[in-house]
Amino acid sequence: MTDAADDRRWMELALRLARAAVGDTAENPPVGCVLVRGGRVVGRGRTAAGGRPHAEAVALAQAGAAERGATAYVTLEPCAHHGRTPPCAEALVAAGVARVVAAVGDPDPRVDGGGFEILRRAGIAVTVGVGEQAAARAAEGFLARVAAGRPHVTLKLATSLDGRIATASGASRWITGAAARAHAHAMRARQDAILVGIGTALADDPALTCRAPGLAGRSPVRVVLDSSLRLSPDSSLVRTARAAPTWVVTCTDHDGGRAAALVARGVEVIAAEPDGTGRPAIAAALVALAGRGIGRLLVEGGAGVARSVVAAGLVDEIAWYRAPMLLGGDGLAAVDPLRAATPADAPRFERQGCTVLGEDVLETYRRRP
Repeated sequence: MTDAADDRRWMELALRLARAAVGDTAENPPVGCVLVRGGRVVGRGRTAAGGRPHAEAVALAQAGAAERGATAYVTLEPCAHHGRTPPCAEALVAAGVARVVAAVGDPDPRVDGGGFEILRRAGIAVTVGVGEQAAARAAEGFLARVAAGRPHVTLKLATSLDGRIATASGASRWITGAAARAHAHAMRARQDAILVGIGTALADDPALTCRAPGLAGRSPVRVVLDSSLRLSPDSSLVRTARAAPTWVVTCTDHDGGRAAALVARGVEVIAAEPDGTGRPAIAAALVALAGRGIGRLLVEGGAGVARSVVAAGLVDEIAWYRAPMLLGGDGLAAVDPLRAATPADAPRFERQGCTVLGEDVLETYRRRP
């Protein structure tokens, strides 16, 4: 008889593998797989950088002949469709595994239970739901893209205690300290893309890369919302566009000449329907990003973009870095006016954790269900 505690133990190992792949597998989900036979691990794998090979294929290759009769612990339902690689469900059948334990099903219409059906038809025992909540968290970008048609959105704020991102003159370097900034860079490595508005791009000329030690290769796609295509060809983002993917989201009626100049420098220009103010509608922009495989999106600034995603109800998480200083009412607010008539009308979030980073504090929040 299978021990439920053993199932949880081996699934936790698969989950650790999946978490290590977060931010490195777009457009495929980060998945972990562990093959166990006779009480020991005979193969393990996670989705490789860029999304291929899949976790199951990596684990099976490592196991070799020991795969036959093993139990496969996998954090997401094995795929059932033919793409650039054969279905993982069929690979598990061909390997002769005796049992598959999966944490969560895959809502992709090309799978959606089909992987489990392939396994069951082959006489393989299937258990679903072990570690479900943790697995859904690891794959939340992929699940959001498939189920909601948009990325999972994390709004990152770095402010004073009174919620200011800069002084009245616009000075903002540095509000938070070195430890908080290093943590924020590591967070970038877990995202598929990072988004700023054109105001931030012009004012700060940011690189938007991951500069945490050892994680430079995990920099996300850089995205700028730019309705008038004001991003300069001499900006840091454009000058490095061929080395680090850079996308500009603009309106459908954009200036073709300016777009061509950016494209010639390696920037991808994406057109989205405008909102009532002549800017790209934030919901349409997120749909366009999801269509290009972006599942995890970090929104970093500025106040106008923050207001847009909050007001549209598109923020799933908030990562709020607070520095122990007060800038006062003349400082620049982190979020532009939301026009909430009463506190009951304001968007609300649930605090998930609080971490001390040097002199600063990181508070994390999730959308209220």
